[in-house]
Amino acid sequence: MKAHRWYAPWVLVGPALLWLFVFTIWPSINTIRLSVTNARPLGGVVDFVGIDNFTRLLDDPQLGRALFNSLFFMVVCLPLLTLLPLLLAVLVEKPLRGIAFFRVAYYTPVIASAVVVGLIWSWLLNDRGIFNNILQSMRIISEPLPFLTERWLIILSAVAVTVWKGLGYYMIIYLAALGNIGKDLHEAAAMDGANAFRRFFAVTVPGVRSTMTLIAMLICVAALRVFSEIYVLTGGTGGAGGEAMTLVMLIQRYSGGFEGNLGYAAALSIVLFLVTLVPMGAIAIYNRRQDA
Repeated sequence: MKAHRWYAPWVLVGPALLWLFVFTIWPSINTIRLSVTNARPLGGVVDFVGIDNFTRLLDDPQLGRALFNSLFFMVVCLPLLTLLPLLLAVLVEKPLRGIAFFRVAYYTPVIASAVVVGLIWSWLLNDRGIFNNILQSMRIISEPLPFLTERWLIILSAVAVTVWKGLGYYMIIYLAALGNIGKDLHEAAAMDGANAFRRFFAVTVPGVRSTMTLIAMLICVAALRVFSEIYVLTGGTGGAGGEAMTLVMLIQRYSGGFEGNLGYAAALSIVLFLVTLVPMGAIAIYNRRQDA
């Protein structure tokens, strides 16, 4: 049997490594480099400023508010997008006639553009939108609710958009995990007298626990990076006075425009990276203890 050349594996993985370096490793290194400078979007003289950008973070009142908004968004999205897709996957897993239609229907929002989804929901949630009209016609409210202007209503509206758009994506992941659970386990539990509710917690949930951990990590990363939903819902303002602005929106605001401060925005990006590590590390530690 003819031996392969030593460079054959590198030829195969080379394009992937090049892509990883150009779009992941180098941008990360460049972000660290920019965070200690006063770089501007249009170039010019770039000076080394040391830790000045990081010390400025301590005096930025917008940072605390944006960070809290991002964390609040993550805390609300995490249980919803971890549990609801699992329940949805259990419902559409059964081989019933016409079930493929519902699988496609639930997955359709995933392939829709985030901007288009945001525009549709902004039409539904504005003062003359269908939600306010229904609530007023049912005499639940006397005047329109400020879904797109009040801080907490904006964030909760963005949560609703995110959950609606992400249900189908995580449902597909759960469907793959459910297919690996042996039918004999459900049959044995049923023979022992366990009803559907008990089988769900005794067989289904333990069977997909590793998948739940993966999905929880993905949700944490995606939720802390939320941008499009709130940006489109508020028309790029982040609500009155930017009260509903998230950390990514704050990074975009500081780095945008001709006079943007790329150095300070890079420092904020590093803060976002470090904050993202906290929930991911906590989930990983919890999962390891459960395995032990």
